[in-house]
Amino acid sequence: MASNASDRKVFINSAIAIARKYGFHGLDLDWEFPKNSVEMENLGTLFSEWRHAIDLEATASGRPRILLTAAVYFAQYFFLSSEKRAYPATSIAQNLDWVNVMCYDYHGSWNISATGAHAALYDPSSNISTSFGIGSWLHSGVSPNNIVMGMPLYGRSWILKSLDETGIGAPAMAAGPKQTLSNEKGVMFFSEIRDLINQKNATEVFDKDTVSAYSYSSGMIWVAYDNPDSVATKVSFAKERRLLGYFFWGYQSR
Repeated sequence: MASNASDRKVFINSAIAIARKYGFHGLDLDWEFPKNSVEMENLGTLFSEWRHAIDLEATASGRPRILLTAAVYFAQYFFLSSEKRAYPATSIAQNLDWVNVMCYDYHGSWNISATGAHAALYDPSSNISTSFGIGSWLHSGVSPNNIVMGMPLYGRSWILKSLDETGIGAPAMAAGPKQTLSNEKGVMFFSEIRDLINQKNATEVFDKDTVSAYSYSSGMIWVAYDNPDSVATKVSFAKERRLLGYFFWGYQSR
């Protein structure tokens, strides 16, 4: 769609029409993810044309302008992939009201060999962290007033190889077992994590280096997540950098 001008026009006009029909305040694009530099360039063009159409519609209708936002990778550029590419920061800064930065899923069941802090604020051994990702967005020229930092309401889990090593980066042999609510191996919603701690007497640890929590049970289940302490620190981090705000992803009630 984004590579073709006529397809972009149809998409943009239909999105605006749907937003007005149902009384939405805004539209959020979640493209996970543009796979090369050409698609990133097309994304920038889409944002520019979309904003122009939104402005024209607001003027013509006399109604408040529809907000335009996008969910984006935790960093402004993809440095872990063989296909190096970066988001169109200039177009984003000019055309979006804000970006929702997905600061989670840094580690998970796609790598079962070791546990990981999947939403670490800091990582002393790599750039896979929220602090690095947000910093890259700010360095690209996107204003802090256009950045909303994401936090997860779920954990990523593994099966430990041994209880002799239980920290972040401990050897693992599989993704954590499928849970009732998440219905996915390697994923636990917060209520399921609390059950692990309360019903299975899991040990809970707060890791100050990464600002993340993890728990492990005698049954070899290990799960990383955000707890109230890590959330409070992350909120302070966002405030110190004058970000527009923060959001949570993955809420699930029983």
